[in-house]
Order: sequence, then C-alpha cells, then structure tokens
Amino acid sequence: MTSKHVAVLMGGVSSERPVSLSSGNACADALEAEGYRVTRVDVDRNVSAVLSGLKPDVAFNALHGPFGEDGVIQGVLEYLEIPYTHSGVLASALAMNKEQAKKVARAAGVPVAESKVVNRFGIGNAHPMAPPYVVKPVAEGSSFGVVIVGEDQSHPPQIVSSPDWSYGESVMVERYVAGRELTCAVMGDVALGVCEIIPTGHSFYDYDSKYVAGGSKHETPAKLSPNIYQKIQTLALKAHQAIGCRGVSRSDFRYDDRHSENGEIVWLEVNTQPGMTPTSLVPEIAAHAGHSFGDLLSWMVEDASCLR
Repeated sequence: MTSKHVAVLMGGVSSERPVSLSSGNACADALEAEGYRVTRVDVDRNVSAVLSGLKPDVAFNALHGPFGEDGVIQGVLEYLEIPYTHSGVLASALAMNKEQAKKVARAAGVPVAESKVVNRFGIGNAHPMAPPYVVKPVAEGSSFGVVIVGEDQSHPPQIVSSPDWSYGESVMVERYVAGRELTCAVMGDVALGVCEIIPTGHSFYDYDSKYVAGGSKHETPAKLSPNIYQKIQTLALKAHQAIGCRGVSRSDFRYDDRHSENGEIVWLEVNTQPGMTPTSLVPEIAAHAGHSFGDLLSWMVEDASCLR
C-alpha cells in the first residue's frame, strides 16, 4: 500500500472530453485499487488554483486533445512543480501538430506519407493532391474531422470549408495509404507489442470504431511475419525517442501488404496521451506483454516527474 496522493486529471475543455472522462475514471478506479490516494479532478480553466489547493504528489494526466495533450497543461504543471505522467511540454506540443511531428519522424528515418498543410478555404473546388487522400485537422485526436477522399470523387470534401467545420483553419492533406491498421505501444524505452485494428462496420478507424463497444476488433499480437512485427516495434520506439516522448505512447501505422509481404509501412502519428478506456489499445497491448492495468498505471505514477 502507498500513501502517495495522485490527482487524476480528466474531462477538460476539448472535443475529446467524454473520452477523457472515461479514461480518467478507469485510471482512478485502478489506482485506488493499487492503494494510491486518488482525487479526481474535472479540469477547467481554474485547474491551477484547484491543484495549488490539493498539493498532490503526482498529477496523472488522463486528458485528451487540445489543452491536455498539446503542452498546455504540462506547462501549468511545470509552473506548479507537480510531477506528472506522460510526455513533457515540447514533446506534447510537437506530437499534437501532425505535420511537424512527421518532419521530425522523417528526419529520424521513420517512413511517412506525403502531405501538406493548407487553409481549409484554400481547397476550394480543386483537389489539393491527386486522390485518394485524407484530410485531417492538424491538431486533433480521436479521428475528429478526418475525411477520406476516394479516387472516384470529382471534388474535394465540401464539409472542410463549410460553417459546420470546427477543427481549425489549417488542415493536413495526406496521401491515402491502403492496407492494414497497426498500432504499437511504447513504455519507457521498450516497444511492448503490435496490435492490428480491424474496424467493424466502419470504413476506417473512426470515433465510433475507437470508443463504441464492438466498433472494432483488436488482434493482439498482430498476425505479422516476425521481421515486419519487429520493424514496427523499432519504428515506434524510434518515433517516441525522436519526438522526445516520455512514459507511455502509442504509434499508429498503415501497412500495405496487398502486393508483397514486405509491403509498405507508413507511420501516421504518435499519441502521447493514449486512451485508457475499456476499449483502449494500450492496456490491451500491455496486458499481452505481462503488465496488468494496475501495474501499468503504477509504473506511470512512479515514473512521473517535472522537466520531462
């Protein structure tokens, strides 16, 4: 048993608030079962004053999306000198900006798909690149705002320039990579394992596939040849280290093996605040590697620090 006081930060102000609440409550329950003294903090703009009053030993960051995953809350915690989990200010901000993260990953030898950032109103009536391609917000998670443009579409997606779009003025246009959806968790300096995600009734791994029970099937470990499996692990760890991640992260990949087993492996992004919901991938991958949910969270709490 431990008397360490852990403030679990959850909720927040981003579009991923419901996911964060689910992650945070699952983590809080598990940490209490491990013997930690836990305070659940539903984060709002007053979080600095709340944490100053609580004076926790550790802040467990279960926030997702802007303000919680982009270096902002990390800066608040640095200012308050409260040790925290996951990545620090710079790595969090860098990873949240998909295009900048890809530049760093590419420089480290991690293969990425061709892409460019454009103003959403600049797409107009002409394709920004030859289809198929993907349009996605530069700094969002949980597949919010992701649009796949097929080869047979004569015009760009109109939703991107419509008043209903709420994901920022800049969007990333990225070459669509066909094939299998793979993800690899990293814990500290170890790539744990690779999981294949198979959406059920969905064209890609969208919000419902991620968070609705039965929305996707997970194969852990992924059924890959040993050399491809090991290559995915190597690339995930390389991206984690190049971007400067700490604690636990999860890298997403596409693997096109339609014409050859060696195929094409493309790194999509790194998640510095991977979900911890009942359908999340990292706890499943960690369990296969021999780490129970409680063990995983305890490791993250004990790994917490400032100046990450």
